[in-house]
Amino acid sequence: MSNSQERTQNQSWGGRFTEATDAFVEAFTASVQFDQRLYHHDIAGSIAHATMLEKVGVLTTAERDSIVSGLEQVRGEIEAGDFNWSISLEDVHMNVEARLTALIGDTGKKLHTGRSRNDQVATDMRLYLRDEIDVIADELKRLQTGLLDLADREADTIMPGFTHLQTAQPVTFGHHLMAWFEMLCRDAERLQDCRKRVNIMPLGAAALAGTTYPIDRDYTAELLGFERASRNSLDSVSDRDFAIEFCAFGSLLMTHLSRFSEELVLWTSAQFNFIDLPDRFCTGSSIMPQKKNPDVPELVRGKTGRVNGHLISLLTLMKSQPLAYNKDNQEDKEPLFDCIDTLKGCLRSYADMIPALQANKESMREAAMRGYSTATDLADYAVRKGIPFRDAHEIVGKAVAFGIQENKDLSELTLQELQQFSDIIEQDVFDVLTLEGSVNARDHLGGTAPAQVRKAVTAARSLI
Repeated sequence: MSNSQERTQNQSWGGRFTEATDAFVEAFTASVQFDQRLYHHDIAGSIAHATMLEKVGVLTTAERDSIVSGLEQVRGEIEAGDFNWSISLEDVHMNVEARLTALIGDTGKKLHTGRSRNDQVATDMRLYLRDEIDVIADELKRLQTGLLDLADREADTIMPGFTHLQTAQPVTFGHHLMAWFEMLCRDAERLQDCRKRVNIMPLGAAALAGTTYPIDRDYTAELLGFERASRNSLDSVSDRDFAIEFCAFGSLLMTHLSRFSEELVLWTSAQFNFIDLPDRFCTGSSIMPQKKNPDVPELVRGKTGRVNGHLISLLTLMKSQPLAYNKDNQEDKEPLFDCIDTLKGCLRSYADMIPALQANKESMREAAMRGYSTATDLADYAVRKGIPFRDAHEIVGKAVAFGIQENKDLSELTLQELQQFSDIIEQDVFDVLTLEGSVNARDHLGGTAPAQVRKAVTAARSLI
């Protein structure tokens, strides 16, 4: 038998064709190189399908048992690394089915009754993504827990808060960390919302129009743990919204991790010196022995573009496709798979790194003392004394200008020096001009006061 004849006979669709697929085209159109990671879910879907076919009388009990036993053997071979993946069989589905048939004979060919690779691959991807979402959710929770532990530990640590990367007002480091936590809370909610739409079963839609066999789709959905079966066969085989939505979630998550990374990179620099990362999360320089580079945050920041690119790839892939399935959709897997792998890697590195982060408290406090971060507190003090805010703003502006001239922080000015700008200023002004006074004064829901940070941490622990 020639190679071309072997290729023709190996194809599930070969009966229509009079010549074998060109060897290059065969390799070019194959997906088994990357979709073989779906094997576990492909086999699980096939076992459920065979179980349903026996229930409705399409397969005998003996045929079902033979198919299930054979599929379990195939799964064992794959997991043991003893499986021979063949490009000539195109994809994971035909590789598994061909091996099943080799093991149990013609009964293996009955497995595909009442389904198509179109609904089969859509089901596999949903099963796979559903499991990966659960893994990612666990890693996300682990990162959130690490943030809460660190925020609790640093609830009293004072640092400058910034707008425009300029010193604005004093905040606590714990409060800053809880801002990161809130971003991740939204990400976690989006992920679970996405999972609801992933957890819908397309199996039974067949190629595009359904099947003439008396299948029980609700039963299959129950066996596979889907919330329900899909409602329209055309949409079922052509929908990739769930993959796009997941990548959109991934892009937002990576945007947040990238913002965290940017701050960590800045804060580890000699110019800030706010935090220290353990050596195991950093690397050195081949020429500058003093260097300690924050490679993990930098790489996470860089990988954001990678995930954003996958989202655009999937959106572009789907934008001009007519119903129903098209070969274009083979290109949905690699962007989705790489997005999943990237998210898991980034989350794992952050979940490991954050609890080990050390705050340089004195450097943070010293930085908060620079830049007149309690200026707003002085303005609020004047307002409470009866001065309109706009007038108070001008008074404080003049006080800041004087402080710059004298190279003194507002809290370092004497009462006499402050009173030259307004005679309403009295000795109690120093209660609000200190860093501690400033942060403690913001003792309300969402405020930076240490007491509020600890309340937020406690509430968050019950939330996650």
